[in-house]
Amino acid sequence: MKKFDRKLILEDGSEYYGYGFGAEIESITEIVFNTAPVGYQEIISDPSYTYQTVVMAYPLIGNYGIAEDDFETEVPTIGGIVVRDYNDQPSNFRSKYTLAESLRKYGIPGISGIDTRKLVRSIRNLGSRKVLITDVETSLEEGLDKLANYDIPENAVALVSRKKKQEYRVLDAKYQVAAIDCGMKQNIIRCLNRLGCNVTVFPWNTSLEAIERLEPDGIFFSNGPGNPTDVPSVIELVKQLRGKYPIFGICLGHQIIALAYGAKTYKLKFGHRGGNHPVKNLRTGKVEITSQNHSYAVDKDSILDTRLEITHLNLLDQTVEGVACEEEKVFCVQYHPESAPGPQDSSYLFEQFIEQMEGTRNGKKD
Repeated sequence: MKKFDRKLILEDGSEYYGYGFGAEIESITEIVFNTAPVGYQEIISDPSYTYQTVVMAYPLIGNYGIAEDDFETEVPTIGGIVVRDYNDQPSNFRSKYTLAESLRKYGIPGISGIDTRKLVRSIRNLGSRKVLITDVETSLEEGLDKLANYDIPENAVALVSRKKKQEYRVLDAKYQVAAIDCGMKQNIIRCLNRLGCNVTVFPWNTSLEAIERLEPDGIFFSNGPGNPTDVPSVIELVKQLRGKYPIFGICLGHQIIALAYGAKTYKLKFGHRGGNHPVKNLRTGKVEITSQNHSYAVDKDSILDTRLEITHLNLLDQTVEGVACEEEKVFCVQYHPESAPGPQDSSYLFEQFIEQMEGTRNGKKD
């Protein structure tokens, strides 16, 4: 039997032995899990996983390789990936690289051979916490000392956001959208482009004046990593923009919008990650199967003292999944309607954003 060469050490003193693939580096991050059966490329390239190591609950990972067109960001910043069985001989006509080759390229460690069922249960029971990916020879005492003396950075949004404005244009565009990049997934831009929107993406710390010079039809606040209270300038930007333009937010953008209206957020025990979360639309009564990736949630009771209305609820734990302010044409959801590779139950939200921009434009003409 092949000897273990890598291991995980968690803050509670538990150790998990396995085999390294990807970058052969040591890292300390927050450990979380994802329940999606497909989409590992989109997961490793989602900026929301910055400073996090993801345990894949689905056992077989790597079997369809890496396709160049499916990255959600140009430079992945995920902290690491943990799998049960890793396949280094993918079968897929679109595959250009193996998962291990891609991880090595971007300096991301991976570890396989782990009892991921046990590890996922541990995260569910004890919550997300710090984890060390290290060499098998690292002692438990040394590993725990490293964990105790390391603080996970709070600059995740600044790290992953674009450093300068970028434009994504389409022929015969009908709308101009200003998007605030807090760690934006590329498929959000694709969804807006398909609906006839030119999308100008601004860095997270852009000014009100820079956005207004664009004369946009609507404003989008993106997903991203970390605690929403770490970016007070973006919260302030929402306050300055609301009521002036239609606003749509996803994930971290949802939390930021809620904070701008006076609501509060809190950290979940182990977060929501995966493509199988049922969410009820309180306006239609329909249940959507959604893709999610977040550690924080909006406090339900705190919304009662704001101008926001709760529009969506998670049926697994009754957490807030969507809010809106009809008067100011602001709405946002905690989950990912742009999810790739799926599900696509919530893609109608982009059309709702289009309708609000169209309605505002017609109102100005009148």
